Amino acid sequence: MEHVAALPAQAHVGETSTGLNSRKVLMWAFLGSDCMLFGSLIGTYLVYRGNYPSGPKPSDVFDIPYTSVSAFALLMSSLAMVLALAAIQRGDIRRLKIWLLCVAGLGLVFIGGQVYEFTTFGSEGLNLTTATFGSSFFTLTGFHGTHVTFGIVWLLMLWMLAARGQMTQARSLDVEIAGLYWHFVDIVWIIIFTVVYLIPAI
Repeated sequence: MEHVAALPAQAHVGETSTGLNSRKVLMWAFLGSDCMLFGSLIGTYLVYRGNYPSGPKPSDVFDIPYTSVSAFALLMSSLAMVLALAAIQRGDIRRLKIWLLCVAGLGLVFIGGQVYEFTTFGSEGLNLTTATFGSSFFTLTGFHGTHVTFGIVWLLMLWMLAARGQMTQARSLDVEIAGLYWHFVDIVWIIIFTVVYLIPAI
């Protein structure tokens, strides 16, 4: 009888003592640590962005209109991510698959633009070993690109599960957690784009 009386007071399975889902708490903790990591990378770039004694200056190689298109594609992917989450919360798996592919596709557009941009910069003399400016720039933007790539793989895995009929309305948390990660990656790019591409042009 004592055990039966104690059951209502116990936390729901998968929840912390605060009532929050443990998986969401872990994701927020990971994103918090990632904030500190990106903060240190951005800080390093700000310290060394003016250090290019040998090699092209940022204004010589940066193509802000081109990079703006890539940035816009990544930002639009956040909207598609919201629509994907709304779809699974309604139990609409067909639209979930459509929006997940849309998010992944826009992410690939961004990555393709970054690869092209890096290749162009290399041909113009800016690479990872071009002074401390080049090192800090490629480390920061490359690290972000790695995050985007991981997110694309994650989304495609969710799409595969949905295509196999293994994603249901009850698993909307899986999409929500992936969405938290994706929105974080988008927000970080807004900061990077402003600091790296826009501030030097002012």
